[in-house]
Amino acid sequence: MPRIFDNIERHLRPALAETMKVADRADFCVGYFNLRGWRSLDEHVEKWEGGDGHCCRLLVGMQRLPHQDLRIARSLWAHEGQLDNQTALRLKLRLAEEFREQLILGAPSNKDEAGLRRLSRQIKAKKVIVKLFLAHPH
Repeated sequence: MPRIFDNIERHLRPALAETMKVADRADFCVGYFNLRGWRSLDEHVEKWEGGDGHCCRLLVGMQRLPHQDLRIARSLWAHEGQLDNQTALRLKLRLAEEFREQLILGAPSNKDEAGLRRLSRQIKAKKVIVKLFLAHPH
């Protein structure tokens, strides 16, 4: 039976942590990725060897702001339904900018900094593989 997590009565993070304790890989699809928040799960990924079948695959979608939806609705791109290389590159750069803004917003605590360094090592070791989903941003 499916479980619904509302983060009021049932919290997602403890359930993910319990599941990841007994897993040797994970696949997540998220609309937004909080870089500093990764530290609440990174210990479970650290024990995996990395690479195919032994990593955390993270698919990140992108949420649009209302003014972006309006601009896209009036553009030719919305009617074509195709994503050209220039648009894909622009969206990837926008996501990288959003990640940069996360990092410069406020001074990170020692725990935040250590978590970000672990995330960096995990990405380099292919324990975490992050991909950007561009086809249907919400």
